[in-house]
Amino acid sequence: MATDDDRLPDSGRHESHARGWRGFGWGFMVKLVIMAVVNALGLTVILTAYRTESWVILGASIALLLVADIVYFTKRALPLKYLLPGLTFLFVFQIFTLGYTGYVAFTNYGTGHAGSMEQAVEAALIQDERRLPDSPSYPLAVVEQAGEIGFAINADDTVLVGTELSPFEPVRGAEVDGSGTPVEVPGWEVVPRASVLSDQELQATVVGLRVPFDLDEGGGSVRTREGTTGVVYTSSLEWSPEERTITDTETGVVYEASDRGNFVASDGSRLATGWYVGVGFENFVRAFTDATLAAPLLEVALWTFAFAVLTVASSFGLGLLFAMIYNDPRVRGRRLLRTLFILPYAFPAFMSALLWRGMLNSEFGVVNDLFFFGADINWLGDPWLARLAVLWVNLWLSYPYWFLVCTGALQALSGETLEAATVDGAGRWRRFRSIVLPLLLVSTAPLAIASFAFNFNNFTIIYMLTGGGPAFLGSSSGLGSTDILISAIYNISGVAGGVADYGLASALSIIVFVVIGIISALAFRQTRKLEEVQ
Repeated sequence: MATDDDRLPDSGRHESHARGWRGFGWGFMVKLVIMAVVNALGLTVILTAYRTESWVILGASIALLLVADIVYFTKRALPLKYLLPGLTFLFVFQIFTLGYTGYVAFTNYGTGHAGSMEQAVEAALIQDERRLPDSPSYPLAVVEQAGEIGFAINADDTVLVGTELSPFEPVRGAEVDGSGTPVEVPGWEVVPRASVLSDQELQATVVGLRVPFDLDEGGGSVRTREGTTGVVYTSSLEWSPEERTITDTETGVVYEASDRGNFVASDGSRLATGWYVGVGFENFVRAFTDATLAAPLLEVALWTFAFAVLTVASSFGLGLLFAMIYNDPRVRGRRLLRTLFILPYAFPAFMSALLWRGMLNSEFGVVNDLFFFGADINWLGDPWLARLAVLWVNLWLSYPYWFLVCTGALQALSGETLEAATVDGAGRWRRFRSIVLPLLLVSTAPLAIASFAFNFNNFTIIYMLTGGGPAFLGSSSGLGSTDILISAIYNISGVAGGVADYGLASALSIIVFVVIGIISALAFRQTRKLEEVQ
């Protein structure tokens, strides 16, 4: 059967094939290059996950890479070619993050429990290291071989080379300078000291490197502080992988691994380093039963709800008031005035919060000087005044948003409906209460719900303005009167310093997520009822 190309003259047939080949070739080459980059990045992540034994990330990376190759190298599943990038970002940045947060919430991950048992053992041995009293200082050079860093030392006119995994061994043919420092080591490249000092990553590797060095009187490892001399350090702790115990050879105390992620002795003492283990719902229970946390967290939770509700109500009310005033055609210069009123919305929130923090300072702030005749009002030091200041500053930052939203909603209202109400004898208040506000709520209620969720987690204003303070009196929780749940979680996590408790912080994050989800679902249900009434 003859095809369309067969019916064409030879020149037309060749031109048609050429056009088809050029289109197919360029599109296929572009896709091939992009997928080559994607596969290269994917393989990098897979190898890194395998090397660090991150099995969840390894499995997810392999699955995503296989799905991407199948989707983009087959002609089937055409919609997935467009949906896969978005779905991948959703999985990586939303689902995986939420899932990992949930996983951490059921562990004791935090200060003293920040790694595996093997890492805890290594940390304990390192922390117990002491310099041998009779250890000489060996002239030392940093050497490299195939990307592996090691030490070359001069011990009794013999050059020894070793790495973290390979003890020191003598090397023939090495040369030293006048100070005895190795300068040429066969099979190794001597790293210049200037390079060690200028490269911070290399410097950290060198300082943390420990090369095993056996002495007649005992084992130990060589360490260096500055990259030119090395001394022998040894630890009195011995690790027994079979028995899962660490023994202090000086005192004879034996520390056994417990199911709580600690090495504990029979007298109750424990080593400072531990590892994270599953603790079930313990973190969730602690949030409600721990005497040092329950009361401050309850007060923080109540203030969080009050802060979110009052902020949305006040900013919506003020924005609506200004919108109604400047929507009146009798007001002159409306465009200029509207521009001036939305200026606070144009400034970054963190800069505005810092500015207000200086203006509210009790000693040299302009608020006290200009508006209260120089009175010493401690706006940010008194609990209730600090809360009032937070509400005021957040009102100043957020009312322009509602001013813009309500202005647009008012201009979209049907003029015929308002005219009909006026003809029927409805006054301004009755028109506002029965027509304007209900119609306005239909379009602004979803935005109000979003604004509530945003202010429920408005970390910026709290952190930049008050830092969560002033602190609760007589409480060791580290929380303050203006802390909301998100800033309290930040403090508990220990990111800013102090003792970290990522497990408890993750549990609180899950609770906040659930609370916001329930409130949003109920609020949207009420919004749909408003739409049905209209």
